[in-house]
Amino acid sequence: MAEQAAGIRELLRSPGYGRLLLVSALVGVPVSLAAFGFVSLEHELQHWVWESAPEALGYGRAPWWWALPALALAGLLLAPIVTRMPGRGGHIPVHGLGGPPTLPVEVPSVVLAALVSLPLGAVLGPEAPLMAVGSGLALLAVSRARRAANPRVGPMLGAAGSTAAISTIFGSPLVAAVMMIEAAGLGGPQLTLLILPCLLSAGVGALVFTGFGHWTGLSIGALTLPAVPKAELPDAGDFLWGVPLAVLVAVVMVAARTLGHRFAAFTAQRTAVRTVICAVLVGLCLTGYAVATGRSPEEAALSGQATLGQLAADPQSWSVGALLALVVFKGLGWGVALGSLRGGPIFPAVLLGAALGVAVGGLPGMGVEAGLAAGLAASSAAVTRLPVTSTVLAAALLGDQATDSMPLVIVCAVVAFLTASFVHRVADAPEARQASSRPAD
Repeated sequence: MAEQAAGIRELLRSPGYGRLLLVSALVGVPVSLAAFGFVSLEHELQHWVWESAPEALGYGRAPWWWALPALALAGLLLAPIVTRMPGRGGHIPVHGLGGPPTLPVEVPSVVLAALVSLPLGAVLGPEAPLMAVGSGLALLAVSRARRAANPRVGPMLGAAGSTAAISTIFGSPLVAAVMMIEAAGLGGPQLTLLILPCLLSAGVGALVFTGFGHWTGLSIGALTLPAVPKAELPDAGDFLWGVPLAVLVAVVMVAARTLGHRFAAFTAQRTAVRTVICAVLVGLCLTGYAVATGRSPEEAALSGQATLGQLAADPQSWSVGALLALVVFKGLGWGVALGSLRGGPIFPAVLLGAALGVAVGGLPGMGVEAGLAAGLAASSAAVTRLPVTSTVLAAALLGDQATDSMPLVIVCAVVAFLTASFVHRVADAPEARQASSRPAD
């Protein structure tokens, strides 16, 4: 252990690591510019599809059937990308945010897949494509021969690029940095090697995003809450309801991810045709929400940033029935999209958790503000399996109300994390036993 620590200290002092830090800081600028352009374009396309186009056709809002042709078109455009282009549009969302760095040659397919599916209503977020784009662009700064000579350079620079790309999409560069640390699973001196380039890139990325946002006036649709209910210190009733709520949220997240794994297996064969089928199924889920509630299908479509902001700002405008319908229909659409389309898994999960929290918040002994805080933390922890990141994300979303809500947020994040881990282990046990009982070839 002492020898390892000494080796890492020597590496930190080496000129090569200093150059890596410099490259990480410099890479943060072009990566953030590319990420800003990507999310701005995606947001503008989303606005056109779901607001401008319906208004041009004489509708005050997207009609109940709007999601069906939109998602069918998304499937038709996505099918050739995921079957023919290098990188196949990025990894399947149900597999999480991890994996090896995205190669530069794979970046075009990731960008195209995201731009043809997310604005048209895929129930996924932009975080995974952003991380892939940041990773791929960062690796352009180092030649293939250099990466082969030093195996550490590629993953570390890829992580720095990913952090720069998502530095503000979660509302805070600190969330992105903490996510990369926790996801890496490193500790001790090794953690320092990774966190320094990630923090540099995140800081530069946040500066670029903020500056260009003010200069251009373009919106990037970051996961932020413009207004949240005023929070008070949680009492016994908040915890008595909050803990079961965290368990329920975790079960919903695991159920949706299990559905995603089923559809990932379904689309592994005859991928093009089945990708279109899955996209249409997502459209049917969104249509079901609009028909059942009489509300716009846009609320259940897309990543959920806009709907989350509306829910937090005015939770009383939502009936319990509408919230439960959102959880059921958006949850089903999210589960299908996780295994078949392209995007990130986190943003829709946060909305689902918030919707469940607000629905439970009307019960005696628990307030809406406590339910919202508990739902935000529990959903993120259950879907990412990163409880520290989830706590920081919930705190960033709650803003100046986070301090009073923090005890409940921490407890619910831990409970949801443990519940999701346990449910996954129980669900996977029969398959593991079958695999171990099979005779060796």
